[in-house]
Amino acid sequence: MKAQRWISLVAGVILLLIGVLWTLQGSNVITGSGMSGQKMWFLIGLVAVVVGLVLLVTGARRSPKKTS
Repeated sequence: MKAQRWISLVAGVILLLIGVLWTLQGSNVITGSGMSGQKMWFLIGLVAVVVGLVLLVTGARRSPKKTS
């Protein structure tokens, strides 16, 4: 299904970007918010990055079904 592939890819990109942001905030690279310097957000960000990468890989590997 073509729609499922695109949804997986888009969700993967969004989750990856949000995960990177949360990881950087949690590790205090990006400051100025309540999340800055919080270990919990660093770990949540890492989990989001991994899940985003898994969605990207599975979406990219999923071959489009050929219709006859």
